[in-house]
Amino acid sequence: MNIYPVILGAILLMTSLTSFSKDQQAISNANMAPPVIEGKSWLLIDNDSGAVLSAGNPDKQIEPASLTKLMTAYIVFKELAEGRQSLDDRVIVSEKAWRMQGSRMFIKVNSKVRLEDLVKGMIIQSGNDATVALAEYVAGTEESFVGLMNAVAAELGMKGTHFVNSSGMPAEGHLTTAADLAILTRALINQYPEYYKYYSVKEFTWNKITQGNRNLLLYRDPTVDGVKTGHTKSAGYSLIGSADREGMRLIAVVTGTKSKLARADMVQNLLNYGFRNYITKKVYPAGKMIRKIDVYKGVSDAVSVESADSIYLTVPRRGSTKITQTVTVPAYVIAPVNSGQVLGDIEFSVQGTSLGKYPLTAVAEVPEGGIVDQLIGTVMLWFADF
Repeated sequence: MNIYPVILGAILLMTSLTSFSKDQQAISNANMAPPVIEGKSWLLIDNDSGAVLSAGNPDKQIEPASLTKLMTAYIVFKELAEGRQSLDDRVIVSEKAWRMQGSRMFIKVNSKVRLEDLVKGMIIQSGNDATVALAEYVAGTEESFVGLMNAVAAELGMKGTHFVNSSGMPAEGHLTTAADLAILTRALINQYPEYYKYYSVKEFTWNKITQGNRNLLLYRDPTVDGVKTGHTKSAGYSLIGSADREGMRLIAVVTGTKSKLARADMVQNLLNYGFRNYITKKVYPAGKMIRKIDVYKGVSDAVSVESADSIYLTVPRRGSTKITQTVTVPAYVIAPVNSGQVLGDIEFSVQGTSLGKYPLTAVAEVPEGGIVDQLIGTVMLWFADF
């Protein structure tokens, strides 16, 4: 049987992460069928390869509710990583933040709260008050912060997403998709692992009030270390779960279910399905030299090409998983060649089904040669047999 489209093209672990393509080949899978999911949309992907292992309506726009806080966290983590903010910063709580309804951390107006405590309040307690306080601290106003959210969403390739607020409170036009949420989650985990740790914390106490993490999978599956729940009456119950088993990490997104238990069960079923039926292999590390290409009219007569990023492939655990590769590069190039210039690609396949093409880039710069190099190159091209 065939499952929904499978392997993403190039693995892009930084802000160049792109949305999931609709026209990717399906990979033959002789294993068990994906679980039945009763929600508005869902998606299961491998974190390293980006392989889509199961999906339903992944591009359907839905209300994200508190899943919105993943983007708020992503931007705060970016600020911390780039040194513009510190976990020890003291944040003054505005009246707007204090008055936020829904789930709250119960911070007091005009009080000064450590930024790290606000992060914990936003992630563990899903506090709307903590979220707005963080947004205002980073950008001055929540409205300005929302502009950052939408700009980052565009950079990440979240094509079906538009934010109206930082917390996920119901608002007209505040929408995203399961595919976009997977892109965001993958970026957050891969780019900011030092801050992702907060998503596995089971409870947090503030103002003498202890609140538990709403992600039920943290209490039932030791391999699960995140990520986030969301709920409003109109959005239903949603959950993004991620687990790491023996070095393989999967991300499951389920939106619009009927209860807390249902969303947890469905995400658990997706994760179990993925781990039982697939395995991810690291084919090449970042910077692996793949081939040399002749260079004419340059200061050097050859240039090596590499896979700039690590290449991971996800294949079924059972059946034939022999991976074949095809390298496509030109017979020669003419100088100048820039370092990082794309000069071809490498494609992987299993049983004739493509697992994706990955760009091959020049390892080093090859400047244009002098007059002698130019003349020699011209003569050699006359007599070359390609």
